[in-house]
Amino acid sequence: MAEITNDTLVNIDELAASMRGELESLPVLSSKCCIYTVPKRLHHLNEKAYTPQLVSIGPLHHGKPELRPMEEHKKRYLQDFLQRTKWSLVDYLKVIGKNEKKLRDCYAEIIGFSSDEFIKMILVDAAFIIEVLLRYHSKPMRNEKENDRVYNKPWAILDIRKDMWLLENQLPFFILEDLFDPARITLPSGENQTLSITKLAYEFSKDLWDLEEMEEKSQKNKSPKVHHLVDFLWICHQPPQSKSKKKLKTLGIPSATELHQAGVKFKLGASKNLFDIKFKNGILEIPRLEIVGATELLFRNLLAFEQCHCSKNYINDYVIIINHLVNTAKDVELLVKDGIVENWLWDDEGISALFHGLVKETSVIIDDFYFSGLVEKLNA
Repeated sequence: MAEITNDTLVNIDELAASMRGELESLPVLSSKCCIYTVPKRLHHLNEKAYTPQLVSIGPLHHGKPELRPMEEHKKRYLQDFLQRTKWSLVDYLKVIGKNEKKLRDCYAEIIGFSSDEFIKMILVDAAFIIEVLLRYHSKPMRNEKENDRVYNKPWAILDIRKDMWLLENQLPFFILEDLFDPARITLPSGENQTLSITKLAYEFSKDLWDLEEMEEKSQKNKSPKVHHLVDFLWICHQPPQSKSKKKLKTLGIPSATELHQAGVKFKLGASKNLFDIKFKNGILEIPRLEIVGATELLFRNLLAFEQCHCSKNYINDYVIIINHLVNTAKDVELLVKDGIVENWLWDDEGISALFHGLVKETSVIIDDFYFSGLVEKLNA
């Protein structure tokens, strides 16, 4: 059957057959997807906060010219990893090969590498991550090599740590767990033989923020499954319990100065959980917030992951309420004076500007705002 449309002869049957073929060939969406490309609306706010500067991890930035200098050193880390393990190179390649589809399914984008290229890349990058975590944990292991371009150059490890917390620079956590088995690895005498990737990741991140150990989280949240290192941080920051749902009645969240002028006192909270903000008897208790060089990068990548993957907006809601509290440099000064904000980086105005930038492209969901009860109390 042919039909004239806008002076163009169209064969509807052929077009329908072509479209059916396209629809039938669409790849099946995997429920395992957990590693995403940062949306452009977020990326343009601060491109550097989402882009690896020194090392690529996984396929999304693999092969970029500016990151190639680290490729040789990643292979040296693989060589060192193989020397301290009882497994052979073939054993590790088999593990990754067996999990190739599962690994590919973790990425939102279709990965164009051949099987050989993909398996090799995953092994090199996974061994690199494991070695970085092990050497961070163990000073004797850090001192094994004089030519270590990561730990013998202080600025290198700082940049690599930042790169390892980027959403686009992740490996699925399960492959790190599969490749790392303390029973197969020779550790220096006296080292803890009960190490796990989870414990190593906690040690690697705990000086960035006060974090609850994953064991504590497991007791509260039924052994959360970790998808990757960014998800690890997100899980560590999950609130201790869901608050009763209250519809947010106002967006008028007072600043620290306004609260102070109304007679509210500020107190440093003992909790390590950022969300454990309490207001009782005129005292606003807020857990310590440490501002370091990686703070903006960490928040931005947690926000991006949350928007792409999570059903809850915890980080989004935290950034929004802190932004209102630190509306000006004077607000920040009040919280610094009470030990709530610990600033290792900028002046007070810089912290206020940081949160003003972070709230761009966030949104308040009035039916599901984590701090709605707190806002109601502060406005009472």
